[in-house]
Amino acid sequence: MRFTHETLPQRVVFAAGESPVAVAAEVETLGGSRVMLIASDRERELADPIAAKIPAVVRHEEVVMHVPVEVARRARQAAADAGADVLVSVGGGSTTGLAKAVAMTTGLPIVAVPTTYAGSEATNVWGLTEGETKTTGVDDRVLPASVVYDAGLLTTLPGRMTVASGLNAMAHCVDSMWAPRADPIDRALAQEGIRALATGLPTVADDSTSVAGIEQTLYGAYLSAVAFASAGSGMHHKICHVLGGMFNLPHAQTHAVVLPYVLAFNAPHAPEAEARVAQAFGTRAASAGLADLRRVLDAPRALRDYGMPEEGIVKALGPIRKAIPAGNPAPVTDENLTALLQAAWAGDPIN
Repeated sequence: MRFTHETLPQRVVFAAGESPVAVAAEVETLGGSRVMLIASDRERELADPIAAKIPAVVRHEEVVMHVPVEVARRARQAAADAGADVLVSVGGGSTTGLAKAVAMTTGLPIVAVPTTYAGSEATNVWGLTEGETKTTGVDDRVLPASVVYDAGLLTTLPGRMTVASGLNAMAHCVDSMWAPRADPIDRALAQEGIRALATGLPTVADDSTSVAGIEQTLYGAYLSAVAFASAGSGMHHKICHVLGGMFNLPHAQTHAVVLPYVLAFNAPHAPEAEARVAQAFGTRAASAGLADLRRVLDAPRALRDYGMPEEGIVKALGPIRKAIPAGNPAPVTDENLTALLQAAWAGDPIN
């Protein structure tokens, strides 16, 4: 066995019901005295108690899905105008992504407070969209210095969003089984992440106020993101990033729809990974385990339900082929990729 694994440096705090105090402590640890608080107007009620405990000099509410470059530009200017020395983000992946965009050019440290299961808070991956093209990359400057997980902030997350966001985290785990830099440590983290998500998500879907269920799901989402940050972006994420940027599709729902098709596509060509995923689900086959979970959760089914045009399949084919890593377990051709996209667009059953 020969591989190199790199663990990213980050503080992680689980503090159910105590995020204002926990965030204030993290800001103090970072030496912050002029905080830029990034939270959309939809997250205002969750952000207000945190704002009251930290030295916030500016609150920035312009948060847009997929982080358009012009939105990032305005946020960077706001940070400069305020003389901010620390960024605090309260929200889902789009909010964390905007904080990363600011950190990438300013070097300011981030304290991330997730309100979904996106996992972006535990990675050094950034994403920006210009026109119809979403570009992603890796930069250690965008890795949040601290993450504060407060299960109490997720008790009001709508059930449909909980399901989609949790399956987005599941996609991080699955991609981490065969992504370009995947190693045995990544696979172990991803396997435990799948187990935790498969345990926590049904509990939260049944009772959105279950702190125990939320913490189990947050734990799984964190592991998924750590594995993904190390392993890199595989076929699944490349497909979703192209489709999301090209057609402005909702991030979590896109991942939730595409995941079973990519798993079924790659699993026969990656027996070790398939066995790990199946074991995490407690089933004989990986795809069967995911299918069972999706039925329990009534998961998102078809890309057409979220605004993707059928003619977009042909348009997206070239960019997706170009983006998929060369080492993908299954050979990718125009024919089989078109079939995968067509099935995901229509929500066809997986054979």
